[in-house]
Order: sequence, then C-alpha cells, then structure tokens
Amino acid sequence: MENLYNILGVAPNASTDEIKKRYRALAMRYHPDRNSDAGADVRFNAIQQAYEVLAEPKRRAEYDQKLNDRIVLDAEAEAYELWRSVFEFNGVKMQR
Repeated sequence: MENLYNILGVAPNASTDEIKKRYRALAMRYHPDRNSDAGADVRFNAIQQAYEVLAEPKRRAEYDQKLNDRIVLDAEAEAYELWRSVFEFNGVKMQR
C-alpha cells in the first residue's frame, strides 16, 4: 500500500486546509472527465481514497498510528518511493 501522504504529495504534518487544497488540485488534474490518459482513473481513485482518510481527523490519527508502528524493512526503497512521488507530482518520471 502506498503512503497516503505521498499520493496527495503533502507532508505528514500538513494542515487540513493544505490537504484539501492539494486534493482539489489533483482531483481536477486526474478526473476521468478531464484527463483521458491511461491510468488517470486509477490515480483519481487513489487520490479520493487518500483524501477520505486524511481529511477526517479520527481516521487520520488512526492511519498515522499505523504508519508509525510499522517496521521499515527496506529504508532505501522507502526513501526512493518518497522522492519518486515528489518528482512524479511535478511531472518528472524517474527510472530506477
């Protein structure tokens, strides 16, 4: 499962307003009615699911707890995924 903060491209300490602003921008970019690229609908659904969890304080707190309690097996791969999400958000495709 991809990190919900990475999907929206926000920091874990982002405010609710920042999350909402980012969600709206991404939803407009990837909405199937506006974007006919292959995979845009999958990306849009991931954005919606991430927003549903992060916009509600109780669900966000539960998610944060689960995220903090997990064991990182491959720190390098996790760091790569964080950077990849930042670059992809800005339109740059990274190759491994």
